[in-house]
Amino acid sequence: MMQQHTTAADIASAPVLELSGPRATIRLNRPRHLNRLQPDDLDELLKLFDRIEADAAIRVLVLTGTGRAFSAGYDLNSVAERATSAMEEKSADSAFEVVVNRLEDLSLPTICRLNGGVYGGSTDLALACDFRIGVDSCEMFMPAARLGLHYYKSGIARYVTRLGVDNAKKLFLTAEKIGAAEMLRIGYLTAMAPAEALDQEVDRLAALLAGNAPVAMAGMKRTINEFARGKLDEAAADRRARDSMRSAEIKEGIAAFAEKRPPKF
Repeated sequence: MMQQHTTAADIASAPVLELSGPRATIRLNRPRHLNRLQPDDLDELLKLFDRIEADAAIRVLVLTGTGRAFSAGYDLNSVAERATSAMEEKSADSAFEVVVNRLEDLSLPTICRLNGGVYGGSTDLALACDFRIGVDSCEMFMPAARLGLHYYKSGIARYVTRLGVDNAKKLFLTAEKIGAAEMLRIGYLTAMAPAEALDQEVDRLAALLAGNAPVAMAGMKRTINEFARGKLDEAAADRRARDSMRSAEIKEGIAAFAEKRPPKF
């Protein structure tokens, strides 16, 4: 009989950070519970986001899960406790919403590697990433209407601005499950790949992003997100554009283009 060995991936834990050159990977790591997020996980994610953003050597973040699912969302028992809390009004700005919004606002580009199903609040966590590459067997659903939950407004806004009004209504109001092909069709996935090609697709995009100008990307990401929210700081966007015209990045970019070589930012 073959002896089974316990690996680090089999042991449930808070999210795990892995660093490889300019790439950081955060892996949700509670596979036996489909990487359902606990309150402690949210605190750890915020710490990891701060650490990654403070390290100029890190140029791209990949968010993924251990095992057969990306994430089953936020622990429903924690949601229920907040709903019955005496501090209900104060708890409306949930810790989960804070984490998702922080992820969306990260200055570096982010990729969600959807290794499997994505459910509940984690559908919004993935939407907060700039890109979502999913295995062709993944699926998603948003069960808020079945649970009697009115989702927080920034999450609804992400659905509407990323997927459109009709798709947001379908996903929120029907609570129906959809598969990878439909996720790709409506724009939830930016790319889809068979399991054996998922890492290759993620690696290709991560390398592409890591090689581009970080300050220019950060500025454009911020402007795009502000446009999507209808809250563009025009003066700041104009200033970032002007600054880029006399930056070290544009000098290197133009020199590399002229010399027909990859730029070194």
